[in-house]
Amino acid sequence: MISIFNLEKSPPYEKFQKLYDDAIKLKQPSIEAICISSYSKNLSLVDSRFVNLKYVRENEWIFFSNYNSVKAMQFDEHNQISACMYWHKTDTQIRLKAKIKKSDKNFSDNHYIKREISKNALAHSSNQSKIINSYDDVKNKYAKCLNDENLLIKRPEYWGGYSFVPYQIEFWVGNPNRLNYREMHEMVDESWTKTILEP
Repeated sequence: MISIFNLEKSPPYEKFQKLYDDAIKLKQPSIEAICISSYSKNLSLVDSRFVNLKYVRENEWIFFSNYNSVKAMQFDEHNQISACMYWHKTDTQIRLKAKIKKSDKNFSDNHYIKREISKNALAHSSNQSKIINSYDDVKNKYAKCLNDENLLIKRPEYWGGYSFVPYQIEFWVGNPNRLNYREMHEMVDESWTKTILEP
């Protein structure tokens, strides 16, 4: 589930809320899964991965990650991302282009204290994307952190939220005859424009 609150009152966000509600009614699994694509200037490389979208707050879309990860370094190099969600229950795709930044520290702290201890232990134990000798080492590090109650009280500085604010949102709804519906919203001069695209 995605926590949606104080949603921006604009056509693309009203559309997103409706599509989300429709998918929830049909019990869309992994509805929070969103693919984030980033760019490394140093390597001239595009990279993609799925994360869990936790919040849509006003116009901010927020997920959480390790700030020392590969994607974090790519966000630092180039703060423009693209993102994509697909809900098969409604045959709906949502594509976004956005600027990304670290979330407010207090917001990350508040989210951290609401999480299950098991998840927070992983936030502490994992040096995300770093090479390790074996999966047993991963499990041992995790178990050690899980048993350290004092360690788990506070959010680690290297873990927290990422917030991105879309400047382009496309809603794609599938059709059996491939007459797919595509609705594009773009931020132009601080206001949203809407166009319909051919399939």
